[in-house]
Amino acid sequence: MDRDVQWRVIEQQRRAVADVLAGLEPWEWEVPSLCAGWRIRDVAAHIALAPQPPGPVAMVREGMRARGRFHRMNHDVAVRYAEAGHDLVDEIRAHAGSRKLPVVTSYRNILFDIMVHGQDIAIPTGRQIELPVKAAATAATRVWTMGWAFWAKQRLRGLRLVATDVDWAVGAGGEVRGRIADLLLLATGRSVVLPRLTGAGVGELWTRLSYRNLV
Repeated sequence: MDRDVQWRVIEQQRRAVADVLAGLEPWEWEVPSLCAGWRIRDVAAHIALAPQPPGPVAMVREGMRARGRFHRMNHDVAVRYAEAGHDLVDEIRAHAGSRKLPVVTSYRNILFDIMVHGQDIAIPTGRQIELPVKAAATAATRVWTMGWAFWAKQRLRGLRLVATDVDWAVGAGGEVRGRIADLLLLATGRSVVLPRLTGAGVGELWTRLSYRNLV
């Protein structure tokens, strides 16, 4: 998918997320998202902030505040913004078509970021956001090949992921089959999709998850 097509999907996904958020009950904003340690409200704030990137000085200041830990900085900035009384639905809609980028990322990363975080919000609240299969495949390929921050290729070594709704497959070993949306979530560490996956490699996935929860 070329750059313009990916940006159009980003805009569509932002608007879909805003529509879901607009329909939430007040208590649902406090529900834990699929992103560990993040409430629905915090993920929404992260999405709202993406097209409103801080300048380099602010980034350095936040990095120092988080003692150089990127994930901690990302989390803390979102939580503070979530608690500041912003109308997150309006902000996401207002900036849905923006192509501004934080200095530390690219549009390829924004594509999987909005697709995955949309599911982080939709699934725990019982809502649905459809992911275009070609865009989800592009996003999954990006996650698989990028290394940090997900290390998908390393975490899923010895398994072959095969999409059932689009021509997409990666890895080698026991086969894990599922919709590309579910494989994207798997690659980004969302274990909630495991019951929806099939194939000879699924048992190994469950074993790895159980072991990780024990140590």
